Order: sequence, then C-alpha cells, then structure tokens
Amino acid sequence: MSVFPEPDPSASPRIRFGAELRKVRLLSGLSRRRLGDLIHTSVSHLNMIENGRRAPTLDLARRVDVVLGRDRELTDLLDRLNRAADQLPRWFRPWLDFEREAESLHVWQLSMVPGLFQTEDYARALIGNEPGVTEEQAEERLTARLERQNILNRTKPPMMWVVLDESILHRPVGGPEVMKNQFQHLLRLGERPHILLQMLPYGAYSTVGLLGSFVIAEMPRGGPPVAYIDSQSTEDRVSDRSEEAKALVCRHGVIRADALSRRESLGLIKETMRKWTT
Repeated sequence: MSVFPEPDPSASPRIRFGAELRKVRLLSGLSRRRLGDLIHTSVSHLNMIENGRRAPTLDLARRVDVVLGRDRELTDLLDRLNRAADQLPRWFRPWLDFEREAESLHVWQLSMVPGLFQTEDYARALIGNEPGVTEEQAEERLTARLERQNILNRTKPPMMWVVLDESILHRPVGGPEVMKNQFQHLLRLGERPHILLQMLPYGAYSTVGLLGSFVIAEMPRGGPPVAYIDSQSTEDRVSDRSEEAKALVCRHGVIRADALSRRESLGLIKETMRKWTT
C-alpha cells in the first residue's frame, strides 16, 4: 500500500492547521466522510482544509472540537494563527503565501537584515521602535515575524539568493550584543546549502540598488514571478506584474555581479563582527 507524505506543518498556517486537524481526526479513528457527516461538511471541503488548500473558519474548528471532544484545541490554534496574521499589514498578507510557496527567493536588502534572517532580539529592537506600537502589539508582531522563518526549516526549503548591503553590518540595532548574535546567525545561515549569501561592499561603488530593497519569488509549476518592493509608502507593495518582476530579476543580477563571493562575504561578516565584540 502506498504511503503518502504528510503536509509539512511549517509551510503555512493553513497547512499547519490542516495537519493538526488530520492528526486529531485519525486519533479519533474517523474517516473524512464520517467526520464530514458529523460536522455537516462535505468530504471534498474537509479534504481541501486538511491539505491546506482552503482556509478554515473558527466555526468549523469549534464544531470539530465539540464532535471530537477536544475542548478548544483546534479553535485556540486557529485563533492564534489568525491573530498572528492580523499583526501584519493587510497589503503584506498576500505576500506570505507567495513567500511560503516559492521555489526560490531573490533578495536584495539595503538597510537592515531581512525579516527571514533576523534574530528574535534584532527583530524586537526594530519592532519596538515603531511609533505608536504598544508592548503587547510589539510582541504579537514579533511572533508573526518569527513564524515566517519556519520556511527556512522545512524539509525542502526555497533556494535563496540573498545580497545584503555592507551598511547593514555597521548600522547599530539593539546594541553590540544584539549585533554580535545577529552576525553569528547570519554566518550559520550563510553556510546552509540552499542559501547563497553575498555582501555588496562599499568598494563596489554600486548604485543600482539604492532606490530600495526588494524580493522576487519564483513560483512552482512555471507560475509567473511575484515581487515584494520595499518602501516607506503605505500603498500596496506586492506586485504580480510580470514586466515589473522581470525588471527586478535583471536588477538583482546586476547587484549580484558587483557583490563579493560567498566565501568573501562570510569573511566580511566575521571581520565586522570583531568590531561589535571589542
């Protein structure tokens, strides 16, 4: 009999909830059809939720908890996932699915360590300085940001081509200890086989990326690339316009051509880290 792999729970909140729903259903000894009958939901609908292809509702989670006698287990899980998503700007939420589903990510970061690579203390220092953000809001946003990093620990993570500007190594965020730990984290990430980390040094005199940071997500099954364009604007910065994404792919290639090699880049991080430890 064929054994089908379970969905990777770290891939997205939908898949995470679906994997948990599947687990509690099997522990209760119920087929999808039987559970669907008990909660008045079709087998196909339940199948899509378990496989992360459809977003669950709190009402469905409550009905499953009641039928399976799970107290509020699934309801509380979904509530936590929803609250974490609510801490992200509305325009940014569509990007999360593109980021999670991407086969590869091309990153150019000008001003700070990208969110996927930030340590908890580095991220807390950045979020805590946002004007008007309460301590509770900051902690919820921090949780949401760290949740995104789960894609790096998947069984099959996306291939990442990351170029960071040298200024990131010299801009103080949270103090020397925070910076030192952040650099150590960058070095560990830079040694992973699926992450190609490069630094763009001041000496390159490169000006191509000065207009701002961006990320291009290359989607599976030949889907068109999608871009996230960073700026101080409050407008939508997620673009699926193929012309714009292709132009950014070209721009990323030019920036990479001016960057240090992988080995030289890790060496520059190590060298700069000494500044923060003396």
